[in-house]
Amino acid sequence: MSVDLTLSALDLAAQLRAGTITSVELTEACFARIDAFDGDVRAFVSLDREGALATAREVDEARTRGADLHPLAGVPIAVKDNMVTRGQDTTCCSRILAGWKPPYDATVIRKLKDAKLPIVGKTNMDEFAMGSSTEHSCYGPTHNPWDLDRIPGGSGGGSAAAVSAFFVPLALGSDTGGSIRQPGAVTGTVGVKPTYGAVSRYGLIAMASSLDQIGPVTRTVADAAALQELIGGHDSFDSTSLDEPVPALGQAVEDADLAGLTLGVVKQASGEGFDPEVTRLFAQTVERLREAGATVEEVDCPSFEYALAAYYLIMPAEVSSNLARFDGIRYGARFEPDEGPVTAETVMAATREKGFGDEVKRRLILGTHVLSAGYYDAYYGSAQKVRTLVQRDLDNAFARVDALVLPTSPTTAFKLGERTDDPMAMYMCDIATIPANLAGIPAMSLPVGCSGEDGLPVGFQVMAPARQDATMYRVAAVVEGVSDDVAGTCPAAAWKEAE
Repeated sequence: MSVDLTLSALDLAAQLRAGTITSVELTEACFARIDAFDGDVRAFVSLDREGALATAREVDEARTRGADLHPLAGVPIAVKDNMVTRGQDTTCCSRILAGWKPPYDATVIRKLKDAKLPIVGKTNMDEFAMGSSTEHSCYGPTHNPWDLDRIPGGSGGGSAAAVSAFFVPLALGSDTGGSIRQPGAVTGTVGVKPTYGAVSRYGLIAMASSLDQIGPVTRTVADAAALQELIGGHDSFDSTSLDEPVPALGQAVEDADLAGLTLGVVKQASGEGFDPEVTRLFAQTVERLREAGATVEEVDCPSFEYALAAYYLIMPAEVSSNLARFDGIRYGARFEPDEGPVTAETVMAATREKGFGDEVKRRLILGTHVLSAGYYDAYYGSAQKVRTLVQRDLDNAFARVDALVLPTSPTTAFKLGERTDDPMAMYMCDIATIPANLAGIPAMSLPVGCSGEDGLPVGFQVMAPARQDATMYRVAAVVEGVSDDVAGTCPAAAWKEAE
């Protein structure tokens, strides 16, 4: 029987359990499609055929013996290239980590391996997760499967593109200011940023430690719930990990309804800068939620106006600290000066000059500046005060409503190269996603239709209070049910079938 890669991960898992297909057949089908079309999309930077197929064979043999397996066992998955994987290149798509093979697995990687999900490969990303378009990668840009001339979002555009193009049914990304959700919005996929600490960050190469969070990239809300349940939970290796049970997210999806729920529409997430089609589809979806039984009211979060500016002071400051370790001395690539003496200082300078790309350098310079003597209080300290205001605004909002809804991205996918020379225009892509990271609350983007102007997908975002991921999934499942069907309609589905 042929493998239908447009099915959800849970449907494919059901076929595996029923014996309709084998994990080897499913994994080989993924590689065949990647071989056929990833030359155009460029979602992957490395593949692990041997390891993935070995895991698939192990699952098939165990299932034949009647072994007790995880529900997702045998379902292939892709992983963003900033999660350390033992023996596999993990480069953060930067020259400075070229060829680095970690000696250990990140906690999320270990959990995937323990559950026997074949890890197909590593996906492309903006260098060290700094960007909103996956154009800042040493491997070159990833292309959006809906329109190969457009960006797939960033920084995790590779994971989103891989799922959107039906290369794999599941992927992992990391979200610091929207790097799972914004790619989800522009590729028609489901992207989730869990509550900060709900998923271990151990083994995630840090960008901004107080903001980073690993999360699922899928095509359905139910798939995302199943994947978050797998990777979530307390981890003693991560001091920020929440020491509490993983919520029953799958059950929240199954029991989804809006009875008794009040949803808040964020006043500041509209108006200037938001594409009319994004606004139209958002309003249409909110009205359908009202018809489905939700009480809807407008919520005022005045500090959101300053969230973007605060983020672009806090994040570079943490980047400056976290990337100080990449110096050409301890690990990673090493570059020597073109002229003059070869000393530890000159090697560090040459390595960082040649190893880092322009966007990374831009943020390093900014972060070092705002942390320097005489500027710390004026910039970094003030930004942290704004962060507190954002958290207070959200606390006040959640005292009145059960969840917030707002667009994910102010526009649909823009053309490759359109904003590379305008950093401020690029940074504006994250204007609606950043507050969730500043506050550490869970947030999800899911597709709710396609723009009538360009036919590209539009994302709808659901935010819930911290530790209330189940509420987020409950609302999102209803949104998915009342929205125009987007999952499975990407033009990639009409491409020539991989043999």
